[in-house]
This record gives sequence, structure tokens and C-alpha cells, in this order.
Amino acid sequence: MRTVNWGILSTGTIAKKFADTLNHLPDSGKLTAVASRSEGGAKQFASEYNILKAYSSYYDLACDPEIDVIYIATPHSMHYENAKLCLENGKHVLCEKSFTVNAAQAAELFALAKEKKLFIMEAFWTKFLPAYQLLAKTLAEKTIGDITHFRAQYGFAPTGARYIRKFDPHLAGGTLLDIGVYAIGVAAMLLGYTPKELHSSALLGEYGTDTFNSIMLAYDQGTTAHLITAIGSIIEPQAVIFGTKGHIVLPNFTALTAYQVAIDNEATYTVNAPFLYNGFEYQIKESEQCLLNGLQESSIMTHQNTLDVLSLMDKARASWGLTYPSER
Repeated sequence: MRTVNWGILSTGTIAKKFADTLNHLPDSGKLTAVASRSEGGAKQFASEYNILKAYSSYYDLACDPEIDVIYIATPHSMHYENAKLCLENGKHVLCEKSFTVNAAQAAELFALAKEKKLFIMEAFWTKFLPAYQLLAKTLAEKTIGDITHFRAQYGFAPTGARYIRKFDPHLAGGTLLDIGVYAIGVAAMLLGYTPKELHSSALLGEYGTDTFNSIMLAYDQGTTAHLITAIGSIIEPQAVIFGTKGHIVLPNFTALTAYQVAIDNEATYTVNAPFLYNGFEYQIKESEQCLLNGLQESSIMTHQNTLDVLSLMDKARASWGLTYPSER
């Protein structure tokens, strides 16, 4: 494989961002086809992003022999069936987060990909950002001493049809799978993927899904984390890493481009790491490098990373009594 031919499954907002990013990347793969549930939607998307093929069937996209890898951008509730369709038809997969509704679905997809000798990865784009590579170095150098606590918060307030869609249980809606995955994912990146304890609470809204959740994590080494996410309340996205010698502020931690280091009794300084384009380029480059090198799994965003985060979300939802129709 010399050039990676991409297909996009779905034509929503996140799919548009992905297509725009791929079209702006030099020396990258080719955006070859798109599929929507409607012929008009597929053709309009294809025209806007200069894509040769437009399908009104996800199956037709999965069967296209020219496509190497498919980016899945449908609602959470459809990720499992869409990814399975792609794998069964010999296509590599990059699937949006949350990867699936639960860990059991993810484990089945990873087993199928292994059987088919295909690459599959969760599109947790935050983990690939240059700022987090620099942050890892800052923490490894013990700049703020030993980490004692991590705090993250994020909330937004959609309106109208988007509000209803965000909470629809049939789409596996609610705060946790939509943006809670960011807070848990970043906490796991920094502190580890297997905390010894998880305590959580949530407010369930009119549609039966969570409008607000609070999650506490505790680790063997005594480090803790407190994560707050909400849909329906505007909460500035920010995270803070606390240490024995100071702290680090991560503004807009889901799309981190800079962070501020404050050491006790010393001046605060900023570390900058701007995007090359919009941040999506790094997960695209990682996926393509894996494909070109014949790898079935990223060493940065591993299958186990995805399973561990989903297991934590499963545990939180179980304590709230929240299940989705697709799980019943």
C-alpha cells in the first residue's frame, strides 16, 4: 500500500471536520468515497469536499474495492454495527469515540479485526496532540514534583433539535459517551488506565440519559482525579494537574495547544504546541503510518486503552442504572 484511500461513513459535523482536515494535508491519503443514508446527502458532501464517489448505502462503501480504510462518524449506538460491517468486508477502521456503547462490543470488534488481520483504532484525537507529548516530558522531569491530583471539567449547552439528539437513548446519548470520554481519557493518559476505585454520580434528564456526571478515581499510588462533565450547562473546558511542587493548567484540555506551568515560589511559564492544521491531522497520520507499516494496532492508542476507558464508563453507568436500548 503506497497511498491510503479513505472512505467516510456518515456526513455529519465531525465527518465534515475529518474531510476538511484530510483535504488540507500534504503527503497524506486520498479521500475517495463517502456514504450517507440519503443519496442527496452523500452527493452534496462529495461535491463540497471534492470526493469522487458518493454512496447512499453504508454497505456499498464497505464493499468498494478501492477503499483501504473507513472513518466512522455515526452516533455512538451505530459504531458497533458500522465497524463490524467494514471489518467483515475487509476494510481497516478508524472509529469515532466513544468507540462503542460498552466494552463487550469493543472486545468483539477487536477480536474480529485480529481474525481478519485488519487495523482498527478509536479516534481519540486528543491523545495524539503535540502538546500532550510535551506535557509527558514535563511530568517525567518532575517539574511539579509527584502528581497528587487531577481535575477536569467540561460542559456545553445545545439547543433545539441538537439538544434532543444529544440525549436520545436510542443514539446512546447523554454526557458520558459524548464528552465524559474526554475527561476519563485524559485522566487515564496522565494517571493510568486502571484506577483501583471509581465513585460516580449523575443526574438523569427527561430522556433518561445523563445531563451531568461527576466521577472520582483513586489510584494505588494515592493519586486521585475528579472529573465533571455536563450537557446543558456551559462549563469552561479546563483541567489542572496538581503536584507536590506546583501545578499545570490545561486550558481547553480536549484540544490542547498550550499549557501553563506554575512552580511554587517561581514565575509561571507557558509551553506552546500549536496544531499544524486543526488537530485531527495527528490521528490521521498515525492511522496511515500503521497501515503503511502493516500494523493492526496503534502503539499510542491501543485496543486495551479503549477497553479500559469503556470499562470505567460501564462501571459508572451501572451505578446510575443507565442502560441503552441497544444493550437490552
